[in-house]
Order: sequence, then C-alpha cells, then structure tokens
Amino acid sequence: MGPIKSLWAMVQGDPVFMRRVNGWLAIVWLLMIPVSIEAHWLDKVQYVSALSIWALVSGHWSAWQAARVEVNQQQEMEPAAEDRNGPATSAPAETSPAAG
Repeated sequence: MGPIKSLWAMVQGDPVFMRRVNGWLAIVWLLMIPVSIEAHWLDKVQYVSALSIWALVSGHWSAWQAARVEVNQQQEMEPAAEDRNGPATSAPAETSPAAG
C-alpha cells in the first residue's frame, strides 16, 4: 500500500499532470456520449445510476482540489504579509513611564 500512497501524493502535487489527466478524462467522457446513445445505455437504470455517482464523486473531488489550492495560496500569502508588517506579536508592547 506504501507505493500507491506515494504515487498518489506525487500525482496530486503535480498540477501539470493533473491538468492533463483531467483534460483527457473530459475528452473520453465527451466521446462516451454518442456511444451511450447508440448502445441504448441511457435506458438502463444501472448506467444512469453509475453516471450519477460518478458526477457526484467528481464534483466533490473538484471542490476539494479547489479548496486545497486556496489553503496553499493563503499559507503562501501569510509569510509575505508578515515580512511587510514585521513579525506578528500577540502580546502588547510595554511602555515605560516618561521620565521627568
């Protein structure tokens, strides 16, 4: 199971690979439309159910991927904001009474 997990982590970390895979999968699904119509698969409850489940899974996976990107972008922005404003401190600065 270890090599599969490492391959999955490598694939998810490569946006170019993911873009290519998703592009080819979109083309395959577009080509499946006329095949489904000609084979009368649309009349089968099992086919429509499988297609609905696939749409649900792929929709949630896409939303998850988008959320991961947003989190990564936010984490990259935080150090940049810290560099501009100086280090963030949670305690207020102490002031000494004026001598006089």
